[in-house]
Amino acid sequence: MVTIFALENQITYSSLFVLGTYLTIGLIYLVVVPLFLYYWMNNRWHFMGKIERLGLYGLVFLFFPGLILFAPFLNLRLGGQKEG
Repeated sequence: MVTIFALENQITYSSLFVLGTYLTIGLIYLVVVPLFLYYWMNNRWHFMGKIERLGLYGLVFLFFPGLILFAPFLNLRLGGQKEG
């Protein structure tokens, strides 16, 4: 029978380091970079050159899983016509 103490002895600091590294890389890949890309696209969309737009499209392709996670919560549409 496996006890807590036996399980604790099997988990080493190196395995915790590897787990922490995977979590950090996953957080960067799924949260940090996609939010930065949304911010960049929102601020620079009408002022980008060809090379910048091509690079941005490449990054969108690369970080698509993180971008799709935030897509339902962000609205990047223009303001449109104001009533008044």
